[in-house]
Amino acid sequence: MLFNDSDRARITDAVAEAESRTAGEIVVIVSAEAHRYAATCLSAAALLALAVPLVRLWLPFGDWDESLSALQSVEALIAFQAIVFGLVLALSWYSGLGRVFTPAGLRRDRVHRAALTQFKARGLEATTGRTGVLIFIDEPEHIAEIIADTGIFAKVPPDHWSATITALTDGIRAGTPTAGVIAAVALAGEVLAEHFPPLPDDVNELPDGLIEI
Repeated sequence: MLFNDSDRARITDAVAEAESRTAGEIVVIVSAEAHRYAATCLSAAALLALAVPLVRLWLPFGDWDESLSALQSVEALIAFQAIVFGLVLALSWYSGLGRVFTPAGLRRDRVHRAALTQFKARGLEATTGRTGVLIFIDEPEHIAEIIADTGIFAKVPPDHWSATITALTDGIRAGTPTAGVIAAVALAGEVLAEHFPPLPDDVNELPDGLIEI
């Protein structure tokens, strides 16, 4: 998912337009950071390494064992397990297989935690009236999430954002991510305008531009 300068300008204008009708703040973040899923990679490597003795029992190796002492056999087995562990760990780490073997629920939880981290880091929880909305897109995971601050949560139920997520993901699937982001921003702006109209002394508290990490 690549955005050129024209795309970024269009998204910035869309955020500014949406915020002109509300006291709320909208921030759009696109994350291109690939998750390594270290726990999955380590687990897969450990399980396959531990399975080496079972493979040795099932497969014939001729007289190889008989030519070694018991201690040498154990040492050879441990060395082979270490090699298997290292190879599987490297393969899953650098090939992206860790993501493939990680359950979807765990991947979604990780994206949610990343979105919450950005929500706090970008100052969305420090807005006047607690009316910040984060539209977070995790490009490698193909997951989008919307996080609304407590002021919005008190008036707008979480399931109300499903249409916004749908508009966003439909645009991404169609190969028009910029249009999807703009549609999501417009829908979020409509919700905010309905419940949080502009204040007389309203100021733009957060940047309108697309944030790419």
